[in-house]
Amino acid sequence: MQTYTPGKTEIAGVLKELGIGEKNYGASTGCKHYAAQGPVLESYSPVDGQLIGAVETSTAGDYEKVMKIAEQAFIAWRAIPAPRRGEIVRQMGDQIRKYKEPLGKLVSYEMGKSLQEGMGEVQEMIDICDFAVGLSRQLYGLTMHSERPKHRMYEQWHPLGIVGIISAFNFPVAVWSWNSMLAWVCGDVCVWKPSSKTPLCAVACQNIITEVLKNNNVPEGVSCLLIGNPVGDMMNKDKRVPMVSFTGSTRIGRRVSSLVAERFGKTILELGGNNAIIVSEHADLNMVLMGSVFGAVGTAGQRCTSTRRLIIHESVYDKTIGVLKNAYGQLKIGNPLDASNHVGPLIDKKAVEDYLNAIAKAKQEGGKMVVEGKVLSGDGYESGCYVQPCIIEAKNSFGIVQEETFAPILYVMKYKTIEEAIAMQNDVPQGLSSSIFTNNMREMEKFLSAEGSDCGIANVNIGTSGAEIGGAFGGEKETGGGRESGSDAWKAYMRRQTNTINYGSDLPLAQGIKFNV
Repeated sequence: MQTYTPGKTEIAGVLKELGIGEKNYGASTGCKHYAAQGPVLESYSPVDGQLIGAVETSTAGDYEKVMKIAEQAFIAWRAIPAPRRGEIVRQMGDQIRKYKEPLGKLVSYEMGKSLQEGMGEVQEMIDICDFAVGLSRQLYGLTMHSERPKHRMYEQWHPLGIVGIISAFNFPVAVWSWNSMLAWVCGDVCVWKPSSKTPLCAVACQNIITEVLKNNNVPEGVSCLLIGNPVGDMMNKDKRVPMVSFTGSTRIGRRVSSLVAERFGKTILELGGNNAIIVSEHADLNMVLMGSVFGAVGTAGQRCTSTRRLIIHESVYDKTIGVLKNAYGQLKIGNPLDASNHVGPLIDKKAVEDYLNAIAKAKQEGGKMVVEGKVLSGDGYESGCYVQPCIIEAKNSFGIVQEETFAPILYVMKYKTIEEAIAMQNDVPQGLSSSIFTNNMREMEKFLSAEGSDCGIANVNIGTSGAEIGGAFGGEKETGGGRESGSDAWKAYMRRQTNTINYGSDLPLAQGIKFNV
């Protein structure tokens, strides 16, 4: 293994450039930062186990202070023309461009993903800013023909108000930007509760955009940050927050959905994935190798779109397994800031425990190890968070295969017919991402048809992992049904209003009803 130690000077320089000190505020309303009154939250890097910094957490009192400011900000922000709001988001994109390298390094160091992936995540932030700028001039409604004479009907879209964003550790900055940039051009204000496992990334984002907020006299409270786990339920129960966007586990998602629905609020839920690639007998195995290996081990298997299952046609099963075993044997595992490494650490030791438990359960159910899994120790692995990506031959019906384990575990299984493969792909509770590798047009069209994949994302000849910001991102079933990012996902951040204008001198009623008074 090649070892790489970033060095205190390099990381210290990154933190200084991003405005992060040893102790950081836990509440912010944009340009104003507040010393939150809750316990101090320490952030340790899974890369080397070192303390990066500490953040104050928010109490109920801190929450109330920030929410009152956000309420007032919405009144002013919604009155600013959408193209002007888009211009401010454009400037944010430019500001993020300036800080792409240090922010990408912090994402990599605090979360544990490779430096290339950290930079790629920041690029997603830049891309969604560009998307949102164009969207600010395209918040279109429809016009309809009225059945009544001299009447005109149309629909328009208005901002909702305060949008609560609860994000996960695996994409500590991109998911916030997918939501906030669209919400801002729609006229909403945002309150962000980031993952308590990656709080410094959130502080950095708020620091980066502060200059833009200040230069444009943006109302205090348009971009709010509250750190600490209790904040999540405060938002979920708060009638002042008409919409909560939650990214995380299905288990927590059920609670979020229930609490917000109780008060008739709206949710965007981006929950678990149990994503499969179907490898057809007509597949290009070179493409399969690239798509499945990156899908399974990228971000150490901690993406909601990570490849969990490989459903392989029996005629190419042995060959595919041989190619995969060879590729896994060449994986370099180590410090993600070293570009020569393919796989970094899991987020913490609890994730390592989940990884080991999943392997044990798979073996108990009859799974056979194709590539052994283990926790790595020794030079460069001092954090205790590095594991060996593994492959397990399993059945789709195994209980552990039906679950999502956030770790680099790939289950492989055989199929005979395309109908059987699609049924296996769909026979899990989750429905986020799916893929088929085939050069057979009938197979690919069947996979994409109504009788094919039941996932929100269905790909042909690319893997399950990752997505472009131009398309709506999200899934079905226990994945939650939410959509973020591109396409018409912006509608979730607005309320629809149907308008009818009578420009005549009579008042005819709909459906020809006669009502004489």
